[in-house]
Amino acid sequence: MSVRNRFDDKRKFGGSIGAFLEKATKGYVSSEREKDRYINIDTNKGSWTRCDNCGNMLYVRFLKQNKSVCEECGYHLQMNSTERIELLIDRDTRIPMDEDMTARDVLNFSDEDSYRNRIIISQKRTGLTDAVQTGTGNSNGTPIAPGVMDFRFMGGSMGSVVGEKITRLIEYATQESLPLIIICASGGARMQEGTLSSMQMAKISSVLQIHQVQKKLLYISVLTYPTTGGATASFGMLGDLIIAEPKAYIAFAGKRVIEQTSRQRIPDGFQVAESSFDHGSLDLIVPRNLSKGVSSEVFELYSSAPCKIS
Repeated sequence: MSVRNRFDDKRKFGGSIGAFLEKATKGYVSSEREKDRYINIDTNKGSWTRCDNCGNMLYVRFLKQNKSVCEECGYHLQMNSTERIELLIDRDTRIPMDEDMTARDVLNFSDEDSYRNRIIISQKRTGLTDAVQTGTGNSNGTPIAPGVMDFRFMGGSMGSVVGEKITRLIEYATQESLPLIIICASGGARMQEGTLSSMQMAKISSVLQIHQVQKKLLYISVLTYPTTGGATASFGMLGDLIIAEPKAYIAFAGKRVIEQTSRQRIPDGFQVAESSFDHGSLDLIVPRNLSKGVSSEVFELYSSAPCKIS
């Protein structure tokens, strides 16, 4: 099915999204439970984990082979950034960027633990220097510039390093005329960096304006569970094409904050991808097992007929 037909079908049969997802994800198993719970799962020991949606017990040894989708209900559990890169990028084509960039505790922030120690703990837990991996690579043969966030690293929060790495990625993609794709998984701005974190929203948005508006280059935004706060308010919602995974949690402020502020009850399902799609905030909801094919089709379509600079 072509991308154009997929758009038409999605808009025409919006009420049948659940049936479509159930069919598309049948037979795929989830590989890891939500990383924000920091539960260690050793796949070599044959551990079991539980689907957070239906409660089905899942055998972890086989889960990594099945793209982290529950075999019982089709629920999309979280994936780490390395797994997402392997899913999106062709083997042996990725060239990483800015891997040695690390955050500094310029505010000497401390609550229950110091910011410096939190960074060190997250680095040891994830093997990453911060909450995003950037670089270049091929997706089904098409050169692209992917940025992939990782919720395991301090909740995927956007600090100065995340902002700088994404900014450099966009600038490189603009310079080399590469299509850009950013996979969002973020709890929002990193409070330990204060205003320095908030500044990243404007910085990323400004270079995206050059990439998209001035240079007429493609940017695809992929929203996964969760995409919240500053990520939603900036680059998450600025894509030429905005794709979400099924039942992804997409919000600016959390449900509890909205209810306390507005003094109104927020209905269940208000901040999931399907609700955003119904209200026109998303272009597509794509099951994980189809994501590479759909994005590659868009890249191919764009490369064959790119926008002309006026």
